[in-house]
Formats: sequence, structure tokens, C-alpha cells
Amino acid sequence: MSPRRARRRDPFQRPDGRGAVRPITSVPGVDRVESASDGDWVVRDVPGAAPARTYRCPGCEQEIRPGLPHIVSWPAWPGGEEERRHWHTACWRNRINRGPGRSRY
Repeated sequence: MSPRRARRRDPFQRPDGRGAVRPITSVPGVDRVESASDGDWVVRDVPGAAPARTYRCPGCEQEIRPGLPHIVSWPAWPGGEEERRHWHTACWRNRINRGPGRSRY
């Protein structure tokens, strides 16, 4: 019989309740407005269980497969919902650093 391994628990999963309170960074499905040098954007976090189809990320031109958490964004102006795009989370955060000749979405 092999020895039992001790697993390090996340401080939020300790049975005695010790540890910090879990921070809420974003709530899936709730919109927020982000301002950056490329304008104001409405952003929504999409959990991995939600999408049932494949999307193409405008940041890296790669597929966002079903089951992968990602971000949906659109311009924060009236009618901007028509320009809604699905992004990988990392691609969204690095969109300002994209080189010249790339569209913003």
C-alpha cells in the first residue's frame, strides 16, 4: 500500500473557515463598462459551460471552443451591441498592444 499524500488545500476551501474571504473579481453574465485608450466597452464574462458553439477571437484569429471561459465585448454606444465580439480573456487584456494594421475588433 502506498503512503497517503497530503494535499494542500486552497485557503478558501479549508473546513475550519480560516483564510481570506474569496474575492469577487467578476460575476459571470453581468455587464461592466471598461474604459481604455481605444474607447469605452461593455464587457461580459462568459463561463465555460455557457457557449454551445465555436467563436473566432479577433485578437489572435484562433477558435474559442465550446466550454472555454472567455469575454464578450461591444462598443458602449447606442447600437454597439451589433458589433459584439467574443475574445479570449488574455487577447482582450492585450488588445491595446496589438501592432499596426490590426483592426480593433
